[in-house]
Amino acid sequence: MLLFYREYEADKFIPGDRYLKRLLRPAYNLLHARQKKTGFAVSFELLCRALKASGCRVRVNDYRFAKANPDYPVGVVGCLQILNDWELRNPALLGPSLYDHPGLAPKLLDDPRFRKYLVLADWTYDVFFPYYGERCVKWFAGIDVAEWPDLSKREKQFDFLIYDKIRWDHDELQSSLIEPICRTLDARQLTYKVLRYKFHDHETYRQMLAEARGMIFLCEHETQGLAYQEALASGVPILAWDNGYWLDPLWQRFGDRPPAASSVPFFSPECGERFARTEDFTPALDRFLARFQSLDPRGFVRRRLSLEDSAKIYREAYFSMLQS
Repeated sequence: MLLFYREYEADKFIPGDRYLKRLLRPAYNLLHARQKKTGFAVSFELLCRALKASGCRVRVNDYRFAKANPDYPVGVVGCLQILNDWELRNPALLGPSLYDHPGLAPKLLDDPRFRKYLVLADWTYDVFFPYYGERCVKWFAGIDVAEWPDLSKREKQFDFLIYDKIRWDHDELQSSLIEPICRTLDARQLTYKVLRYKFHDHETYRQMLAEARGMIFLCEHETQGLAYQEALASGVPILAWDNGYWLDPLWQRFGDRPPAASSVPFFSPECGERFARTEDFTPALDRFLARFQSLDPRGFVRRRLSLEDSAKIYREAYFSMLQS
């Protein structure tokens, strides 16, 4: 399978300094304990791992081989910049990632090379379908349960890990959402720690999952949500803020109301509970605590987000292009 991947890069101070950052990044990563991989990178690694485990041979960014075999399909994943000056004639399976909204490229699939477009989550499919129609394919990155073992039997140190992945209007939501949640937990004498998105590395996250009984997940919306799914795989149930709408300001360019969206697009009652508004948190917390012993978040990941099923969906979409 021929896969092509590129991370987002941009010049920050002077033209071309992204190339210098590329050289310095490995050394810089040794000096800090913040996230070192983007969600796009982790998702791509999971895709490659799933395909290899299913028996596929995977070539990454092998332009020479693709040019020598122009009728053979390719998969194009990651940052939109990868399509700049795209010259390969091969039939292509695009996504996931690339465009945040199909309105940014409504004629993308008019290019005869671009056959299908992968989307994550039902709500994302609903956004892309009016533009790309039946050529949209639902996919997900599989979660490796061997990499994220069951932590539910570990001795716990606190009740909740509050995972703060709020990206827009953080100051306002700090006072209207996060602080009221913390006051409610304090009043119940429930202990917690707060982890801010991007300000931790994977080892810190793993350690905190091992110490927490549950997670309160705060994010406007997710197309997949690898962090909360890693928690589920670890046996840590989720109490999620799920406001119901896509709050990225980008939506305003393509409609007069935000599309429906979810912060936990892969979820079921066995994973935990959800609440939409701050005032809904207390009753959701009551339901969560009442059902805690019966929750089976790891079982949900095994059944719904396996590497095997992830590879199967991708393979079928990819090899169908040999027949079209």
